[in-house]
Amino acid sequence: MDWGLKNRLSSIIKPHNNRALMLAVDHGYFLGPTEKLENPKKVIAPLLKHCDSLMLTRGVQRTSVPAETDTPMVLRVSGGSSIIGDDLSQEDITVSIQDAIRLNASALAMSIFVGSKYEYQTVVNLGKLVSEAEQYGIPVLAVTAVGKELGKDARYLSLACRMAAEQGAHIVKTYYCENFEKVVESCPVPIIVAGGKKIPERDALQLTYNAVKAGAVGVDMGRNIWQSDHPVAMIRATRAIIHQNANVDQAFKLYKKLAAEDSNRKQKSKGKKPNQNKSKGKKPNQNKSKGKKPNQNKSKGKKPNQNKSKGKKPNQNKSNKPQNKPQPKNN
Repeated sequence: MDWGLKNRLSSIIKPHNNRALMLAVDHGYFLGPTEKLENPKKVIAPLLKHCDSLMLTRGVQRTSVPAETDTPMVLRVSGGSSIIGDDLSQEDITVSIQDAIRLNASALAMSIFVGSKYEYQTVVNLGKLVSEAEQYGIPVLAVTAVGKELGKDARYLSLACRMAAEQGAHIVKTYYCENFEKVVESCPVPIIVAGGKKIPERDALQLTYNAVKAGAVGVDMGRNIWQSDHPVAMIRATRAIIHQNANVDQAFKLYKKLAAEDSNRKQKSKGKKPNQNKSKGKKPNQNKSKGKKPNQNKSKGKKPNQNKSKGKKPNQNKSNKPQNKPQPKNN
């Protein structure tokens, strides 16, 4: 294995403990604007520093990830079918190796659909991708995608993972199942476990713990992190299992603690609005200044004084009254 390829792999699977926490945000390539991933830039920003690598498409990388980051990018290079299409397994390579290099990808990712209508196409494409990527020292992650008609048992996943490894994949992403140890034992390259659909936080942490305990290097989790009500708390709790050897109880306790702190921050930030209202409350102070209008009214009250001055008119009237007094005499 060439130095460059080893170096890229070591940025994804940390060599000091052979563990990996990958954050998946590539769902839009076939699902479109997935719930709570409608704005990838907003979702990625607070999570980026907590993951070991980020799995994404080139469109999201270019538009939603700051170029200053040192987090490795695992670039999805396959696609072609959508959730509303006839067959999700009809995928092809959609990104050139040259574009992957321009994006400084640390690894390339593509799906294979073992047992599907397009099994042949996807498996052959994996072999071709590995051959091309190795010329540039870029590792390939194979995703053993499963459909509704395909199972998730140890027998099927062992078959799919082994086929991916035989084609030269350097990492395999697959699903967790009962007797997962058999899947790991039959695959000669590192396995990372997919998070799958959103489940309760404790269950997702249990999944992470079980996967690592059974021999996986870690998880590539997406929806179970950014669809959580507290994504940062969830990714940090997941990280505690992967890199700090925390058990499920410890990780869930950490999640609840961080989630509570997050809720308090949100309430305080909302609480700032009243404070801003207090600053807006300066308007009442301004009203006090406007209250000067009453003072001005007092100054307007000078009008009564002016009326007093106008009251001079009565004095003038008094001066007129003497003029009025002779009138009877004249009459």
